[in-house]
Formats: sequence, C-alpha cells, structure tokens
Amino acid sequence: MSEPATPLPQRALRYRKPKPKRKLNKVLFGILGLLLLVCLAVGVYASYLYFFKVDNLIEQIGTDEEVPPVMSAKVKPISLLVLGVDSRPKTGGLNTDVIMVATLNPETQSAAVVSIPRDTYIDSVKGMDANKANAFYANLMASSKATAQTKIKQVFGSVLQIPVDYMVLINFNGFQDVVDALGGITVDVDMNMRYVDKADGTNINLKAGIQKLTGKQALDFVRYRKSNNGVTPDSSDMERNARQQKVVAEVLGKLKSGTGVIKAGEIIDAVGNNITTDIPSTQLKDMIRTYIGIDQDKINYIHLEGEWKTPYVYVAESDWQNARNALGNLLK
Repeated sequence: MSEPATPLPQRALRYRKPKPKRKLNKVLFGILGLLLLVCLAVGVYASYLYFFKVDNLIEQIGTDEEVPPVMSAKVKPISLLVLGVDSRPKTGGLNTDVIMVATLNPETQSAAVVSIPRDTYIDSVKGMDANKANAFYANLMASSKATAQTKIKQVFGSVLQIPVDYMVLINFNGFQDVVDALGGITVDVDMNMRYVDKADGTNINLKAGIQKLTGKQALDFVRYRKSNNGVTPDSSDMERNARQQKVVAEVLGKLKSGTGVIKAGEIIDAVGNNITTDIPSTQLKDMIRTYIGIDQDKINYIHLEGEWKTPYVYVAESDWQNARNALGNLLK
C-alpha cells in the first residue's frame, strides 16, 4: 500500500499596497470644481445685475407714479403700445416704423401682439385728420410734446377698441445694440435684400437663407421695403411685420437663455440709453417678475393683412375685428 501524498505547502498571502488614486480623478474633480465656481459666479453676477443694475435702470426709465396693489401687473391684465422710432441723426425724423399693441394676462400667463403696418390708413380719430399709422406720433410731437404720449395711446386705443395703459418708445439704435449684446440672432431671411441710400447712410445687403445676423443686419432685415437698383424685389408692409415678429421672438428666446444672463449688463445699458416709457417703476418691476418666464407658445402674434392702394395700406374691417378680439379677450 502506497503512502499518502504529501500536501503542498500553502502560498503565503501577499500584502498589496493600495493603488494611488489616478491623476484622472483629480482632473475630473478639478473640472467639476471649476464648473461649480463658474455657475456660482454667474449666479452672483446675475443677482448683482438684477438687484443693482436692473433696479437702477428701472428707476431711470420708469416714472414715480404710485400704482395701487389692485392695478399691479401681478394681478391685473395690462396693455402696451410699442413704437419703434427711426431717429438717426442724418434723418432726424420721428416716424414710427414699428407699431405694435400688446395685451398681457397674468392669470393665463399669455399675451397677444398685433403689428400694424406703418402705411396703414387710419381714419380721423380723436380730432386728428386721417393719415398713415406711422405719421401720428410725429405730428403729435410737433404740436405738443407734453401731451403726445397720452394722445398717441388714445389714437391706437380707439382704433383697436381697447384702453391702452402704457406706451414704450424704442429708438432703433437700442434694438441694434441689444442684438449685438446678445451676440447676434439666427433667423431665416426670406428673400434677397439690396438697398442703398447715401443720404441717410442706409446700406442693406442680405441674402436669402438661415443665417446669424448682427444688430445692424437685423435692423436692415426688419426695415427693408424695396430695392432702388432693381436687383432685389420689393417687400410689403405685411412681410415687414412678419419679420418684426420673427425677430422679437428670437430676441425674447435669447434673453431667457444663458447668453442673456451672461450679457445682461450690456443689454441693460443698451436698453437704458434708447427707451422712453410712461410705465411707473414699480409696475415695471411687477411686469418683469410676472412675465419673465412666459412661454413662446403663449404669445399670439397677429399679422394684419391689407391691400396696397397708393399711398396707403387698407386693412379689412374683419381683420381689424379679429385683432380687437384677440387683444380684448386677454383684458377680461
């Protein structure tokens, strides 16, 4: 009988030193820490801008009028007349090339915006002779600057059959500066545009297609009416209004983005230097708090169509009534 096999000796357990943490982990933690610091810095900067710079701007452009709590934009629907004025030094005019009337409802968090073509025929209203829509403000300013704001609200309030609470007057320079502060906007240019006017320095040269526009190009895009050399087709007031609303939507979208926060300082400066309004400062603050987060799909843009018969655009009564209904429904 053979002897049992001798068992093999057990291997000694080796002590393994823990591996040092990889440098990659340190890099990742460093990046995360940097991102957190950046986010914190942006948040602090945005807070500073809101509580100091924005607050100062509101006090600068708003009026001192007291607003009773029941009339606050936080609880009461309001209406605005927005006028874009081409007051470049070389032209010196006060014609309002952009005319928009908006109503906002805090309960439904919605708005309606009606664009009125600049050449729209407006019948005699409030003791003023019939004229193009864009001529009323200039005529009122020429007769009495003290009452111009009140009367221009009455004119368009009468046409649209709603009370107009406030007016905002924006210089085209402000629009251009805001777009530049946002780093430009991307829009679909609907047609080739070429127009040159050495008298006022206008030089519009845009090609059709989706592209990023500077402030100057965005202003050219919304202002273009016709070519003076026959190279590009003419554009109607209705097409201009559609472009204006397209640009407004794009600017609003960017203002709510990260770019809008980072560039807030430049935007505030651009607005402060180029806007006039009769909105009380406290009401402006309530409007910002109430509508800063409004969704784009909650804004109803109404295009007023019309028929061109030199020298006016004639809007059908049915179209006027549709606009009145859209605005008036949000004031209820």
